[in-house]
Amino acid sequence: MTSAIKRIHENVNHWAERQPDALALIDFDGTLFSYARLQRAISEAVTVLETKGVVPGDRVLIVSENCAAIVAFLFAASRMDAWAVPVNARMSTDEIARVVKHATPRAIVLTIGSSQEAATHADNFDAISNNGTYGEIAIAITGPSDPEPVDITAGQVAVILYTTGTTGDPKGVMLTHANLCFAGKASAALRGIGSDDLVYGGLPITHVFGLASMIVASSTVGAAVRLQNRFTPGGLYAALLGGVTILPAVPQMHALLMQYAREQEIERLEDSQLRYVSSGAAPLDPVWKREAEAFYGLPLQNGYGMTECTAGICTTANALGDPDTSVGTAIPGTQVRLANEAATGDIQIKGPHVMAGYFRNQEATRATIDTEGWLNTGDIGRFDDQGRLHIVGRSKEIIIRSGFNVFPQEVEAALNDHSAIVQSAVIGRKVEGNEEVLAFVQVTTLDATNEAKLKAHVAARLSGYKRPSKIILTLKLPAAATGKILKHKLLETYAKELAE
Repeated sequence: MTSAIKRIHENVNHWAERQPDALALIDFDGTLFSYARLQRAISEAVTVLETKGVVPGDRVLIVSENCAAIVAFLFAASRMDAWAVPVNARMSTDEIARVVKHATPRAIVLTIGSSQEAATHADNFDAISNNGTYGEIAIAITGPSDPEPVDITAGQVAVILYTTGTTGDPKGVMLTHANLCFAGKASAALRGIGSDDLVYGGLPITHVFGLASMIVASSTVGAAVRLQNRFTPGGLYAALLGGVTILPAVPQMHALLMQYAREQEIERLEDSQLRYVSSGAAPLDPVWKREAEAFYGLPLQNGYGMTECTAGICTTANALGDPDTSVGTAIPGTQVRLANEAATGDIQIKGPHVMAGYFRNQEATRATIDTEGWLNTGDIGRFDDQGRLHIVGRSKEIIIRSGFNVFPQEVEAALNDHSAIVQSAVIGRKVEGNEEVLAFVQVTTLDATNEAKLKAHVAARLSGYKRPSKIILTLKLPAAATGKILKHKLLETYAKELAE
């Protein structure tokens, strides 16, 4: 590929011309899209948006779960110099309303063919149904949107991704075409993705990990993506037997697959073409890592990233069986440091993957990126003697108990070492004059263990001040579409159990 790419859709142009019959997508329903067919779907999406009055600099909100339609409309927005604003269809009506109010999109596209939730939102917006090569969508016009200026360079904003939040104004992360092109190239290079590869597409495209490491990375090198509109461990297992060669995932996806394998009495993955497995977006537990590597028969490469850095910051390149649970070293062409050169401190990032800023929020942008271009991640880390970064925790998640710092990740690792636990989440709760440690654990079955046994389990592994004062057992933890546990919903979800 040429280095002159200035828009992400130009990658599809390249492969549609060079290898038009090559596979680009397998849609969630099994429909095959060659690069030529994907190009046709993009052209049809452009026509739809133009008919609705979308012009360069407009925002186009795409309410979706994974499908060919979101891919087509993302690249269509790129071709039109509009800004795509992808949001997950499983967001609530109020959450989407806040994004609409802040982003002021000219049009709202809803992928009703792949998502019942998108269809429900379409009714709220009085959206009109539309069918094309891309599948079934609905589209609504919201009115004038005050188009942003167009930058003819790769510095043009490509997408706005809104970060998870429950109250107040949402934060819209502006990622440029240059950000995404850099991230796509880096992701493909680090994973060794080529035009013969089939990437598992279970990560939501509405989140940066799925957008950059699946869609942009694959289109950069002419690879294909097998889309899954909703993650299920059974669906992932079927995909692994169906030709998938690259598996980008989050730890919870690996944990749920391991549970599925145990239930099906499957000891390890057989008859698969899988050759690369990665994990990111959440801390990698050593128990999950050992179990996953035994199942896949491949090393599980860990990574670290965030929306504001277009997904990728660090990654590992470990051999099978390496006990390392660091996030590795900085991806080539970027820099990572700790504030004030401390032994353990705030992680700061600099490079071509750093966002353009927060949409319509200069104050938050200045508070996050300094005048030299260093972005403060809000995470706390340390480097080992091999220069690998270890994430200690989130600065906002540190629990201060009796004057001691408790990092939830350490408590979660101790809990996850129990055979009955699928995954866990630890938070702090203010009590009079102190803060207590609360643990929420997803178990294989409710009779597999109990709170007393789990407290005894962690007592042998943690200092007294780190031990949870209460452990809630459940068969399912509240999670985002990525599989990431929604810690901000734990107190609300389990209010009754906590009161007992």
